[in-house]
Amino acid sequence: MEALLGDLKAGKVTVGQAMEALRNLPYEDLGFAKVDSHRDLRRGFPEVILCLGKTPERIVEIARRMSESHALVLATRASPEVYARLRTALDGRRITYHEPAAIVAIGTPPKASRGSVLIVTAGTSDIPVAEEAGVTAELMGSKVTRLYDVGVAGVHRVLDRRDLLTKAKVIVVVAGMEGALPSVVAGLVKVPVIAVPTSVGYGASFDGMAALLGMMNSCAPGVAVVNIDNGFGAGYLASMMNR
Repeated sequence: MEALLGDLKAGKVTVGQAMEALRNLPYEDLGFAKVDSHRDLRRGFPEVILCLGKTPERIVEIARRMSESHALVLATRASPEVYARLRTALDGRRITYHEPAAIVAIGTPPKASRGSVLIVTAGTSDIPVAEEAGVTAELMGSKVTRLYDVGVAGVHRVLDRRDLLTKAKVIVVVAGMEGALPSVVAGLVKVPVIAVPTSVGYGASFDGMAALLGMMNSCAPGVAVVNIDNGFGAGYLASMMNR
C-alpha cells in the first residue's frame, strides 16, 4: 500500500491504475476467517457477515475488524444474543437491530436515493424472509415499499394494488406453498421480478422445494429465482438492479 501510494504521488501510476491495484489487495487473515476488506471496491458493497454457524466471539471479532475500514457492516441471521454482544463490544458505534429481518447494522446506512424496490409476500408467514430482503435493500441505499399478504388464494388483493406494482423499478415476490405469486406479478409488470421461495407450507411443500420448482418453471418471462428463504440474496440482487 505504501509503495503504491508513493508511486501515485510520484506520478508513476495513474489514479485509475491505483484503483485497479486496490481492487486486488490481499484479504485480512484472522486465523479462523479471511476478511475480504476490499469487496466494496469490486462489488460496490462490503462483505456481509452470515452469523449462522459462527460463535458470538468470532462474529464480534470479524465485525470489529470490518468496522475499522467500513462505514457500514451488516450481520445477517443474527440472534438477539449476537446483537447484545456486538452492542457491548463495539460501544461507541451506531448499532441497529432489525429484529424481524434478524439483521444487525453497524455504522451509518446510506440515504435511500435509488428507485423503488417493492417487496411482496403471498402470506404473513412469509414476512420474516421478506423483511430480510427489504432491510437488505434499504441498507444498500434503495427505497423500499412493502405489500404483504396478497397471495393467489385471494388474487384480487394483489390486482387491487397495481398502482404499487407499476411504480416499482424491481419487485421481490416472497411465497411458500406452491409459489405461484411471482408468475402472477410478472404477468402484470414490465420490470424484473425476483422470486423467493420460502419453507412455509404443509408436507408436500417439502420445506420450500415445491415453491422453488414452481418458480423456476414460471411461464412468465422476466422472473429470476433465488434459493429457499434467501431474502438477503434477493434484497442484494434487487439493489444491484436498482443502481
